[in-house]
Amino acid sequence: MSEEIFDTDFEPGQDNVRLFGLDLHNPVFFISSLLVLLFVTGSIMFPDTANAWLTATKDVVINNFDWLFMIAGNFFVIFCLGLALSPAGKIRLGGADAEPEFGLFSWFAMLFAAGMGIGLMFWSVAEPVAYYTDWYGTPLDVKPNTEKAASMAMGAVMYHWGLHPWAIYAVVGLALAYFAYNHDMPLTIRSAFYPLLGERCWGWPGHIIDTLAVLATIVGLATSLGLGAKQAAGGLEFLFGIENGLNVQIAVITGVTGVAVISVVRGMDGGVKLLSNINMGLALLLFLFVAVLGAGFGLFADAAGTAGAYVANLLPLSNWMGREDETWLHGWTVFYWAWWISWSPFVGMFIARISLGRTVRQFITAVLVVPTVVTIFWMTVFGGTAIEQTQAEMGQLAGGISDVSLAFFHMLENLPWAMITSFVAIVLVLVFFVTSSDSGSLVIDSITAGGKLDAPVAQRVFWAVMEGAIAGALLYGGGKQALDALQAGAVSTGLPFTLLLLVMCLSVIIGMRQDLKAGHSLKTAET
Repeated sequence: MSEEIFDTDFEPGQDNVRLFGLDLHNPVFFISSLLVLLFVTGSIMFPDTANAWLTATKDVVINNFDWLFMIAGNFFVIFCLGLALSPAGKIRLGGADAEPEFGLFSWFAMLFAAGMGIGLMFWSVAEPVAYYTDWYGTPLDVKPNTEKAASMAMGAVMYHWGLHPWAIYAVVGLALAYFAYNHDMPLTIRSAFYPLLGERCWGWPGHIIDTLAVLATIVGLATSLGLGAKQAAGGLEFLFGIENGLNVQIAVITGVTGVAVISVVRGMDGGVKLLSNINMGLALLLFLFVAVLGAGFGLFADAAGTAGAYVANLLPLSNWMGREDETWLHGWTVFYWAWWISWSPFVGMFIARISLGRTVRQFITAVLVVPTVVTIFWMTVFGGTAIEQTQAEMGQLAGGISDVSLAFFHMLENLPWAMITSFVAIVLVLVFFVTSSDSGSLVIDSITAGGKLDAPVAQRVFWAVMEGAIAGALLYGGGKQALDALQAGAVSTGLPFTLLLLVMCLSVIIGMRQDLKAGHSLKTAET
């Protein structure tokens, strides 16, 4: 393979058209906007029908392609770790002289907030308790409400929030950053396939790939914002007695969207970076508070137990053949893998956007290993505390999970200063939604602007407003049925994106092997 595989004259925004002061890529912006409009309108007008059809599609995808999701998830972990340990780990994103745009703390805070910060706020309590009490099946069919079930619950929750999801994000983020910064290609999904598609990347094959990425991103974000508004409103009802009604949910979406717009206007440093740093600080305070009252000096021993349960069950949980817990496997693991993969264009591109100047080894360590270690401690503190409260039959968790959206607050209710900590938790949830909306707007804007990073600010504002408007319209017009339909649609996109991610890995191998062979033009640096 010759070095000419990277020889392209295509420039970011080359096919763009100027319209109403916006810089729009033709035809990705127009096709994706039309499809989103049709998809959302159909879900609002016929919520029950849309939910039934899309849920059936999701079930077909999950039940019939479980083997593909499981194989792919395992492969992505092995691929990332192998790449980090290989000579390619020395390649610096942007070249040997490239310097990081953000400090380590800010970089990690932003990728963590965009990746799964909001999910950890809710599922770190609800998921371990669900596994322990057999709320929807138990992992590997262990007997619920036993010590073995408690250990298995912690191992299984780490399996879902540890190496596998972050490897999915790392594959996309690394591929996009590498081709954009080391080979001067547009920062869009299509660029990752240039070694295989060549100049066809800039034609209809590339248009289709980018359009799918826009659809998955905006549908996923709007769905999460709508469901999150219901959860945040539930927290407000729990804390202040404000009825969790449609008006409150719409108000939450409006507030989050308003702050996201301000953040977008302030730019990366004054917006998502600042909010991510604030959120990490608040999350650390909440973590330390619960850790001191819960595990105390036994935190590290408890974390070691969680890590041990994770390692001990990693291979059994990664196997999909002959499983007796098929309901649990499909309802949790395969669903999660499809959801993470459907989100990978959004999270991966955002991580690529903020990772200039890092080596491949630094990138994989920060995106894969560090979040897994942090999550072990997070799950140990919140999930472990929740299981202990369930075992001791304390408060609302005595009978297990009654309301997923309130599980985190039910855990805090059994600790001192519950009003204060619950308020901090609500603030964390809302700011995590703002950072997700903000980073999502940056990603969609980049794709629909043909890979340009300096598109008009009004364009990012447009997408931030659209995300909130779609979520609000779905809640108002179709309620939970419409949101569930959209979520099922987003999960279903995990199937084609799984194939795209596997091909993306091949593209990265081809590209980096070519760079490593071309010693005279090698852009590497020692770590």
